[in-house]
Amino acid sequence: MQTPHRRWNPLKREWVLVSPQRTQRPWQGQLETVTQTVSLQYDPNCYLCPGNVRANGEHTPQYGSTYVFENDFAALKPDGVVGSVDVQGAGLISASTERGVCRVLCFDPRHDLTLATMDIAQVRHVVDEWAAQAAELGGRNNIRYVQIFENRGAMMGASNPHPHGQIWATEHIPNEPAAELESQQAYLAEHGEPLLTAYLRMELASGERIVLENESWVALVPFWAVWPFETILLPRRVVRGFEELSEVERDGLAGTLQQVTAGYNRVFDTAFPYSMGFHPAPSDGEDHAEWVLHAHFYPPLLRSATVRKFMVGFELLGSPQRDITAESAAEILRRAVQHV
Repeated sequence: MQTPHRRWNPLKREWVLVSPQRTQRPWQGQLETVTQTVSLQYDPNCYLCPGNVRANGEHTPQYGSTYVFENDFAALKPDGVVGSVDVQGAGLISASTERGVCRVLCFDPRHDLTLATMDIAQVRHVVDEWAAQAAELGGRNNIRYVQIFENRGAMMGASNPHPHGQIWATEHIPNEPAAELESQQAYLAEHGEPLLTAYLRMELASGERIVLENESWVALVPFWAVWPFETILLPRRVVRGFEELSEVERDGLAGTLQQVTAGYNRVFDTAFPYSMGFHPAPSDGEDHAEWVLHAHFYPPLLRSATVRKFMVGFELLGSPQRDITAESAAEILRRAVQHV
């Protein structure tokens, strides 16, 4: 459909405006600086490289694979007075304590690697560490959600080019997974199967938004995508969290991550920036039969390595909007992943 229309996002239960004709508009706005490829295997000034001193004076050890440490500038603290505030506002002016844990996960000791340039065995180490962290943090009584994510590139706020991601474990379920939880629970109650299971079945039958697939995982551009080259990674069977992944599924996830990120880099022949994160089921002791583990990739680039998508104006005040259709984006990514 090449005329303006809107698409329904069943995970967030909101509409997305699609305006394919806007891809032809001239651009005289901000141009981003092309990200330069990191060439140093070891940077003596990088606080995430083995053996270097971090900003707080701690030494990063001589690690050989992955390395996890408590974030030196954590957004959350494990201690705090439990309570809430409602100042004569009937819920209009309120606040509550939020405790949690923030950790940094270095993917590899080499400074010049990324998920796209690591080999699949190296990415598998990252997957295993994600699983270990999710199990450990999610097993704590005061943690209800473990959010694993990566901000890749300065355009997406990464403060250091060394390959790394973050793990935030929170006392309450954050907004985005909370919205997905409500939608998935409602769908299961009405249809008797998980929302993402039914959705993946439809996408596999269609094929037009599939980017890549293997024995255990599928990467596709969701019908309701907001970001130009947004993708979602879905397992072929119902898996609620990392702890349920088999050895084959962990291998499949590592391969999917490596292929998707390498494909992104080929779209505009640049180190593609993105924010990526996993949405597992909440770690609140409930069964969560409605949930399917999945990952979202939100890359900002729109037309080239220097033109990005901005979330402003109508997107902030009205509803999400995109120019290039999900089907066009999937075709571009599919060809990039396959080296066509």
